[in-house]
Amino acid sequence: MENITTTSAHDLVEKIKKGEISSVEVCEAYIERIKKFDKDVKAWAFFDKKLLIEKAKEKDEYRKSGKPLGALHGLPIAVKDIIGTFDMPTECGTVFRKKMSSSQDSEIVNLLKNAGAIIMGKTVTCELAYIHPSKTTNPHDYTRTPGGSSSGSAAVVASHMAHLSIGSQTGGSIIRPASYCGVVGYKPSYGLISRSGVLKCSDKLDTMGVFGKTVKDVALLAKSLIKKDLYDPATVHFASDDMLKVCDEGPHFEPKFIFYKTDKWKNIGKESQKAFEFLIKNFKKNIEIFDTPSYFKEIPKYHQIIHETDLANNFQVYYNKDKTKLSKEMREAIGRGLKYSAKEYTDAIDFMKRSYESYKEVFEDYHGIITPSSSGVADKGLKSTGSADFQKIWTYMGLPAISLPLLTGENDLPLGVQLVGDKLDDLRFLGTANWLEKNCKDE
Repeated sequence: MENITTTSAHDLVEKIKKGEISSVEVCEAYIERIKKFDKDVKAWAFFDKKLLIEKAKEKDEYRKSGKPLGALHGLPIAVKDIIGTFDMPTECGTVFRKKMSSSQDSEIVNLLKNAGAIIMGKTVTCELAYIHPSKTTNPHDYTRTPGGSSSGSAAVVASHMAHLSIGSQTGGSIIRPASYCGVVGYKPSYGLISRSGVLKCSDKLDTMGVFGKTVKDVALLAKSLIKKDLYDPATVHFASDDMLKVCDEGPHFEPKFIFYKTDKWKNIGKESQKAFEFLIKNFKKNIEIFDTPSYFKEIPKYHQIIHETDLANNFQVYYNKDKTKLSKEMREAIGRGLKYSAKEYTDAIDFMKRSYESYKEVFEDYHGIITPSSSGVADKGLKSTGSADFQKIWTYMGLPAISLPLLTGENDLPLGVQLVGDKLDDLRFLGTANWLEKNCKDE
């Protein structure tokens, strides 16, 4: 049974469709893993094994009917506990929503069900998808942070308690947990995946994304989630039908990358720096090192203005009701958010557009940008989810980013390599990421 949880999601779903393995067998294998490991990892906010087996039996019966099967048929998928579900609680990591369910499924859940997937359960999130640490630990070292706010979504994949999971990123909440937990974390371009029925932190920054074990696995899941949604005006029409094909093919000629150390390089541990230097040396014909553009220094400030203003707007109801039930971090963020002027917020939005317009010409000559996914390996202790220094810039500009578990740093802990692509060029971007994943493993 053990090989069920370690094989690729792409291969597993094909076996389920062919009847070589049943959805029930897959779910039973995961139930055993969860029973064994979640007492230490603490990644599940809601998990009901009886409900899971019932759903798996329904999928197996449906397959025997001979009717057409969806791309994810019979595959259990874990979803972050900010994503609305009708038949499971959606608590969003706050006491204000204890045991509360959504009145209907979110659009993401609808799309998963349409593709034949099983909603496996809800993964732990930091409080209201912000930065106050959750109960989840890092599967590689239970004394270290798994990152946040998609803590549980990264940890369930890293500990083989789920093949695939869904998270969200407003600052660095997919890329950083993926790096710390040693899994693939893909944040698509802003506007590709609907946020209808998902907790709203910041309309201008919130981006849904996915975790898996390989680039091909995250492409398989993302393909089923990319769709224009009238209830989320930020979503765009995007043809994702060929996503897996383009991902498999990779770049049509030898890719070229820019590597940014950034001014935060000094914050990275010595062993982690050596790992990146080794990567640059091995790919010296593909990588050119540059300094980051000067205007990048302004982005964290503008990102903070947008993020905190939107937090204040969206969570003021909790703040006014009883702010003592909110974490210190959230209270302070909302307090700052209430003080920004309309001009400061407008300037931050305007700079978002201008910074991308200034930057997009880079992708005329390069396949992507490579940077560290995080400022080193997972931090010791569970009082912080780590720094978002290496992720915020790309979230702010709405660019696709992916963390690939290609390196190891201090204490043999995983260290992610972040690849960034051009906005709405996600098909080619995933092909490039797949190339990097394959060639780095070859090295």
